[in-house]
Amino acid sequence: MTLRVPVNPELLHWALRRSGRTPEGLSSRFKKLTDWLEGKVQPTLKQLEDFAGATHTGIGYFFLPEPPEEVLPVPDFRTLPEARNPTPSVDLLETIYLCQQRQSWYRDYARLQGEPQVAFVGSATLDESPTTVAVRMQQHLGFDIEARRQMGTWTEALREFIRLAEAAGVLVMVSGIVGSNTRRPLDVAEFRGFALADELAPLVFINGKDSKAAQMFTLAHELAHLWLGASGVSDNEARSLPDEATERWCNAVAAELLAPLEAVRAALAGQEPLSDTLQRLARRFKVSTLVILRRLFDAGRIDNETLNTAWQEELEQLKRVASASPGGNFYNTLGAHVGKRLERAVVVSTLEGQTPFTDAFLLLGVRGSRTFYEVARRLRIQK
Repeated sequence: MTLRVPVNPELLHWALRRSGRTPEGLSSRFKKLTDWLEGKVQPTLKQLEDFAGATHTGIGYFFLPEPPEEVLPVPDFRTLPEARNPTPSVDLLETIYLCQQRQSWYRDYARLQGEPQVAFVGSATLDESPTTVAVRMQQHLGFDIEARRQMGTWTEALREFIRLAEAAGVLVMVSGIVGSNTRRPLDVAEFRGFALADELAPLVFINGKDSKAAQMFTLAHELAHLWLGASGVSDNEARSLPDEATERWCNAVAAELLAPLEAVRAALAGQEPLSDTLQRLARRFKVSTLVILRRLFDAGRIDNETLNTAWQEELEQLKRVASASPGGNFYNTLGAHVGKRLERAVVVSTLEGQTPFTDAFLLLGVRGSRTFYEVARRLRIQK
């Protein structure tokens, strides 16, 4: 006799919702799914385990009497449209949990290494002028406008921005998937990034599915969160003027850090067409045209309608450029996904015998020792 699991159908519905899957999408794999959902038939343990895997749900959840209420483990600063489900997806939750594990590991590592606390975390307040804080951030990071002007492109400036943030003590991770699972892309519509404030291991995660243009603003925005000492998930873009005080302040700081308003005003020229102004100032400040659009609005050069219209046009153009770009190699993208600061620390700690290889594989998202040693070789830690 086949044993079946008396699972509450509401738990099956809940698992589908949080994973973004639909009964139609899984019906070919689970022939009796409709009957399970209606409580007419109960799945076997093996079927339930397969369903748990398909919906990225821990098997233990299906033995609860009713669905649990899941909330983000950090403050939620997202501006949620009424049409969007406020319940966090399993992809977002797992990404945060993974980053918290990495942060926890690095915090312990930093203590063992005697690393100093990152002094700027929590050093700012909402009462301070965004301009004042942006100047402090620029000075601390060394993200200088004149230095940026010497760079070839704003994408090069983004890489340098990430390098400077990591050099200042921030773990910066950029990924468009959950962990190392390429079949689980992150949704930009749900979040653009988050910050996990910590005095020893401050962390910024950037949704790599977002455009490269948007990623620079997200990094600046999340760094502003760290200066406040305020962890949280964000979904704001450069043009948004959020109602929430923290997000509005962080957006203002990010815009001022990337393209100071007075410098933008000084660089404006007479009756120059908008398209020419965007390209010229984007080259000058080495930021995307989207950031320049936001600054032109702040300077009173364009109105809200022009901002929104031009924004969509520029966004489509940037997407076309991005779609034509070749993909990166695994070892290069690994450094971006987990952050070069964490990557090097994990490899060194593992080779010194302080961290088990199994833990290192989990932290880095690699599957075996062969890949691990190749990472070490490319980092020039081991020949």
